[in-house]
Amino acid sequence: MLANDTLKPRKLPTQAIGAKFFHSCNIISLFLMLTSGLQIYNANPIFGGRAGLHIPPIFTLGGWLAGGRHWHFAAMWLFSLNLLWYGIYILITRRWRHRFVGTNDIKALQKSHNYKRLIYAWHRIVYTAIIPILLLALLTGIGMYKPSQFSWIVDMFGSWQALRVVHFASVPMVIVFVVIHSILGRKAGGEQLTESMFW
Repeated sequence: MLANDTLKPRKLPTQAIGAKFFHSCNIISLFLMLTSGLQIYNANPIFGGRAGLHIPPIFTLGGWLAGGRHWHFAAMWLFSLNLLWYGIYILITRRWRHRFVGTNDIKALQKSHNYKRLIYAWHRIVYTAIIPILLLALLTGIGMYKPSQFSWIVDMFGSWQALRVVHFASVPMVIVFVVIHSILGRKAGGEQLTESMFW
């Protein structure tokens, strides 16, 4: 008998339906918010005023200011409800113990020489760090949408213009997170792990 005949096939990674649903909704809603947000930005660019840097139409969604706003806030509701649902889901299933950074991850960064363990530690740190950024994006977005009703949010940032800058700055942070999250996921479990998050 050949030695290869005794090797067991590698177990393919699987994810819960809830995790698949969450990731799929996030990708869709983030894409819609990004492209429609750029359409809104074009109506009055933060940098340079109305004559400032404009985003080419191919990267925007909505066709005009009102259309961009409609798409943006529809996607925002999808994103917010999905985030809320996922928060409840990981609390009930206690998946938060395996998803967010803990003291063992910090210790691993200091002492471990195991490549996979270090990847998992960094993955959890990045996964945890995105939570306050997403909440900041939602908070500033609500403040921009209803500045009269939520004037206290505007006051937190000093002015409506400062609020816009912070909200706009959250966009590249989320994009960087998606890229790093994807790279670390591939390093931890390869293409199959990444694909298992969606189907």
